[in-house]
Amino acid sequence: QVQLVESGGGLVQAGGSLKLSCAASGRTFSSYAMGWFRQVPVKEREFVTTISRSGGLTSYADSVKGRFTISRDNAKNTVYLQMNSLKPEDTAVYYCAARSGLPLATIQYDYWGQGTQVTVSS
Repeated sequence: QVQLVESGGGLVQAGGSLKLSCAASGRTFSSYAMGWFRQVPVKEREFVTTISRSGGLTSYADSVKGRFTISRDNAKNTVYLQMNSLKPEDTAVYYCAARSGLPLATIQYDYWGQGTQVTVSS
């Protein structure tokens, strides 16, 4: 079992930055690929980015490429999402997720956090 707790969301102006954190419980954090997803009301949850167990492989949605950066610290059981040049369309609830095996750009993850709200004002 892995429990995930996101933090760092909030309100920011367009063009600003936020850094999300996701703290994982358990001693096997390095065994999981991690991902960030986001969701707005009446829309499906969408992939944002993912990172492999070692951190050596990352993948991003086209909409965030060049603006967002995922990273992880296996010693701290934490994955991060640095978000720069934020746009109003980035407004959503952001979720982190964990899965055994390879990082995927789909919602096929085993564990999910409760989400943190990010609001970008124009």
